[in-house]
Amino acid sequence: MTYAVIAHYRCAPADEATVRASLLKMREHTRNEPANQAYEVHAQEGVAGGFVLYEVYTDRAGFDAHASTGHFAELIVGTVRPLLTERTVSFAELL
Repeated sequence: MTYAVIAHYRCAPADEATVRASLLKMREHTRNEPANQAYEVHAQEGVAGGFVLYEVYTDRAGFDAHASTGHFAELIVGTVRPLLTERTVSFAELL
């Protein structure tokens, strides 16, 4: 069943360029994963340092495989998350 992830990230304005660059690199890697169907990165309008990610995978196992990749560990866990001041993530299955 199709599995979606919607993430809202916020960082300090001073860290915005680093977070943006890391998310765009992540998009390049993720779009090449076999279970990925979409990976979109948005700058949140009117919110300095605000980003919205929309990801779609073939199923939960596909997302789990994504979360265990080296590029996820490097770019999200190692670079982006330490710079975030806010983070919310929602998971959803297609009806």
